[in-house]
Amino acid sequence: MRSIVCAALMAMTAVLAAVAEETRDHLQGGSNVSIVSPAIVKELAPTGKLRAAINLGNMVLAQKDPTSGELARELARRLDLPLELITFDAAGKVFAALNEGAWDIAFLAIEPVRAAEIAFTAPYVIIEGVYLVANDSSLRTVADVDRDGMRIGVNKGSAYDLYLTRTLKHATLMRGESGIDLFRKQKLDAAAGVKQPLVEYAKSHPDVRVMDGRFMEIRQAMGTPKLRYAGRDAVPRYLHEFVEEMKASGFVAKALARSHQPDAVVAPLAE
Repeated sequence: MRSIVCAALMAMTAVLAAVAEETRDHLQGGSNVSIVSPAIVKELAPTGKLRAAINLGNMVLAQKDPTSGELARELARRLDLPLELITFDAAGKVFAALNEGAWDIAFLAIEPVRAAEIAFTAPYVIIEGVYLVANDSSLRTVADVDRDGMRIGVNKGSAYDLYLTRTLKHATLMRGESGIDLFRKQKLDAAAGVKQPLVEYAKSHPDVRVMDGRFMEIRQAMGTPKLRYAGRDAVPRYLHEFVEEMKASGFVAKALARSHQPDAVVAPLAE
């Protein structure tokens, strides 16, 4: 009799384990539902919905299809809130909308100018900033670009605009809605940008090439307005833990694979 009971218990345990596994698989990214404090939910999303700013100008992290905003969707699911995706065509416009209270979370590269007003998590994706030049350009290395007389087209307010503003010693930045358009129209020496879209552009424009090497590492993170929390750290801490779990669970890697961005690298876990 005892052996029959033990066998039945073992069988029941196996069934429960299978059901649990199936339930996890049906959750987006395979993550378990976590209990979130109502106070955190209210602070993070005071309008009753999670408003997520999405920069469609960065093809590595967002595309105009239903898979965009996967991290935002998973966060909204855990908070048990409706999600509103607020789209922008440039990172600089996302940052500018901060002062209008237009969003609750955003996905931006960590930069000192932005960090003064945004509480960032650790990065979840690392991408590269590179230069595009004409095929017949004499520029061969990243160091070659920072010389007197060199003019570089950048998207105004982008992470690489902010970085190059701080670090270039000699070259001049030319800012506009599209650094590539400026590069073309004004016959600039180079255009700066995120590696993947510049590589795609070069494939269809044989008169240009992407230079070897990177001038910066772009650390993409989730952020929320600092001013809203007035020194309270519960929400930023929760978002930090959420992002770390998404990296550790493989959620971020799978999202990148689904968006066909194999060159983007999942950031290491924060120490």
